Amino acid sequence: MAYASLEQCLIDLEKNGQLIRIKDVVDPYLEMAAIHLRVYQAKGPALLFENVKGSNYRAASNIFGTIERSRFIFRHQLKTVERLIQLKNDPLSALKNPLQSLSAAIAATKSIPLKNPLSKPALFSEIKISDLPLIQHWPMDGGAFVTLPQVYSEDINQPGIRKSNLGMYRIQLNGNDYKKDTEIGLHYQLHRGIGIHQTNANKKGQPLKVSVFVGGPPSHTVSAVMPLPEGMSELSFAGVLGGRRFRYAYKDGFCISTDADFVITGEVYPEENKPEGPFGDHLGYYSLKHDFPLMRVHKVYARKNAIWPFTVVGRPPQEDTSFGDLIHEITGDAIQHEVPGLKELNAVDAAGVHPLLIAIGSERYTPFMPTKQPAELLTIANRMLGTGQLSLAKFLFITADEQNKLSSKDIKKYFDFVLERVHWDRDVHFYTKTTIDTLDYSGESLNSGSKVVIAAYGEIIRKLAIEIPSQFQSIKEAYKCKIAIPGVVAIEMGAYKNNQQIESEVAILNSKFSSSNTSIDDSEIALIVLCDDADFVSQNLNNFLWVTFTRCNPSHDIHGINAFVENKHWGCKGPLIIDARIKPHHAPPVIVDSKVEEKIEKHFKKGGALYQILK
Repeated sequence: MAYASLEQCLIDLEKNGQLIRIKDVVDPYLEMAAIHLRVYQAKGPALLFENVKGSNYRAASNIFGTIERSRFIFRHQLKTVERLIQLKNDPLSALKNPLQSLSAAIAATKSIPLKNPLSKPALFSEIKISDLPLIQHWPMDGGAFVTLPQVYSEDINQPGIRKSNLGMYRIQLNGNDYKKDTEIGLHYQLHRGIGIHQTNANKKGQPLKVSVFVGGPPSHTVSAVMPLPEGMSELSFAGVLGGRRFRYAYKDGFCISTDADFVITGEVYPEENKPEGPFGDHLGYYSLKHDFPLMRVHKVYARKNAIWPFTVVGRPPQEDTSFGDLIHEITGDAIQHEVPGLKELNAVDAAGVHPLLIAIGSERYTPFMPTKQPAELLTIANRMLGTGQLSLAKFLFITADEQNKLSSKDIKKYFDFVLERVHWDRDVHFYTKTTIDTLDYSGESLNSGSKVVIAAYGEIIRKLAIEIPSQFQSIKEAYKCKIAIPGVVAIEMGAYKNNQQIESEVAILNSKFSSSNTSIDDSEIALIVLCDDADFVSQNLNNFLWVTFTRCNPSHDIHGINAFVENKHWGCKGPLIIDARIKPHHAPPVIVDSKVEEKIEKHFKKGGALYQILK
């Protein structure tokens, strides 16, 4: 079905038992987000809040809450989109399946945006920012945010829709020092397309015109978050995925998505910033208050009976996990075509996506090497770290499997495979003083940190322990030692204080395990994780992944037993040590408010709209 509006999509979901209406008054301050979180975690339906306190507009969430629902929404176009991407990656496949290729080519006609001067649903009424459902998700958030925005900008040097950028960058609507109804905050990361547009506008000393579209056909939302190759238009992709051309018009010099539910237009002036944040983000922590571009509001529009879509961002998995699953299904092996030799890639959601990539590549240089060791894998790793959003990765594990039995989707088996084979004296490669994800606070400052590639290949060199080796009982300074996953020990040694402390702790571990009579059996333990709560880290795989890879800056927080530097290469003879404790400069984790949980309980009890949803 080609939806012409968000409401058409929601009605379709309701007819098929995949949406529930909440008619009671719900507070947009924390309560709506808390309800969403519970329903999402229960893999429940999409939600339509019909009575939002303080606003005349309805709001919807959990629209993409499961991959099954996302497939249902795009059921008529998904195969065609996948076929078009396949044709781009392998043009000769068109000769093998000409009929399929013809249908894909016909569908591609939907990719051409349609200028729409007559019918303009989005311009039905002019409103104010304060009229919107001002949803605050977490207690420490700086205000209300748009969490599913489609932020549109054009290059001042090449104006027009063909060279435009549509991205999903968060928008702060109120709070902090923003002037009510006239100023909002625009947060985007360094590598995004809008950053190039603003740089070009700044050079000419002119403001950048920005339009924020909210709602509209669901394909528009997905297109804003798609990691499309450079030169491929998000608006074109939205047309193909939605089976309906992207419709637009211009008003006062601003582009308007005429099918959107809401449109906010405004200008970003050179060097005009204000503090934005905090905001509970997808790594599971608050991104703190920092100066980001200020957007001066020009006008705000709403269509008749507009619906405000939103999601809640926090420690994964969340609804954006389903986004990631959908993107993976749509793009298939596109990234493998972009990076020669790469077979599989998993941006690990449980670790916040960007902090941890695990990959499987080819190792075809082996015949020219004296022993089995990573060679081509390092070439692939360098290519990956220079490709699009992969450049935000902090940890990249990469290996090769000659038997083709390993899958990057099975994270537990992947780590078993790598830790059985890794040579810590050879396979650790650092990138220091570089850029990392803006939302990652483990680094030295905003956007600044380090990366590490761990490339493991060859024969098995150790059998991974599943029980704590006896030697760990002699560590008096350790409050608790637990096996997190096979071959990995989580050690609780007290809260982090300073660098001198970690140096002392590493010296203690070295003294315990360097002498011949107490050395750690290298066939048992590959990795030691210093943490604040060993029980939590060892409770499940997701806890291990989240703590270990979100709370570590590789260049500062990786150590090792019998570490050495040889010709500027760092390595260690014994197990690797990762200090994954919370540091003073880290952002606080996002925590659910128990009082809010009590307030929303009525919606889940007998008589409430969500009764028995959680069963």
